[in-house]
Amino acid sequence: MKIPAQGFTHAGKFHADDVFSTALLRIVRPDIQITRGFEVPENFDGIVYDIGGGMFDHHFEPRPIRPNGVPYAAFGLLWQLLGTQLVGANQARLMDENFIQPLDLNDNTGEKDSLADAIGAFNPRWDEPDRGDEPFWEAVAVAQNILEKRIGEAQAVNRADDLVRNAYDRMQDGIVILPCYAPWKNALYRTDALFVVYPSQRGGWAAQAVTDRRTKKSKIPFPAAWAGQNGEDLAQRSGIPGLRFCHASRFMVTGAEKADVIEACRRAMRAAKR
Repeated sequence: MKIPAQGFTHAGKFHADDVFSTALLRIVRPDIQITRGFEVPENFDGIVYDIGGGMFDHHFEPRPIRPNGVPYAAFGLLWQLLGTQLVGANQARLMDENFIQPLDLNDNTGEKDSLADAIGAFNPRWDEPDRGDEPFWEAVAVAQNILEKRIGEAQAVNRADDLVRNAYDRMQDGIVILPCYAPWKNALYRTDALFVVYPSQRGGWAAQAVTDRRTKKSKIPFPAAWAGQNGEDLAQRSGIPGLRFCHASRFMVTGAEKADVIEACRRAMRAAKR
């Protein structure tokens, strides 16, 4: 959908719903001009939301409801239309589940939500002088900053997925080697990968065990004797001189060289077969 140059939403007390809806529209179309009022002008030529009874107003029956039972508010309805073009279908779905649905639920049912409360706090107090729409636009600026960060985060996951999938195509013996650190769990969640190796952001190299999607536990944890060990103690127990650290939960090791952590993965696999 092409967003028109004009938008209209309700005046008076604002909520996270109309504030984030406005922020989303400004992200998709930065030059959009939003007007607030209590009645939609006759023959208004633009997008109307959270008022007016149209496709982006959730206040009338039959109300739009998600398959999981969470009712849509204006923000969710707009995201349903615009989210995929911003972050792709999968990330749009995840953002709806994790970020947008709680705000929609708050607007429809009053269920507590800390972000919605924070946005609502921009409304003027009962004994403060009227500043017109200024508090609304202050709230929109904050909401837009948050939403842009969340969108950027989702786009970064998409880029990471591409990098990790390319590395997965070159996987050997269940070990995926990344050229740099990147969020990898989303891309490998449903694969047969066992370990991920990558340059550590703290120097040296790291290896992590891939989690089983059913049990939520490491498919192959590092040996129990290594758990919580570091330095010379770990090197002696593992027989790998360059190994530096093994997490107490046995899902991660670090080492000086790539070969050290790859060897740690191979020894963990051999130990699991015994």
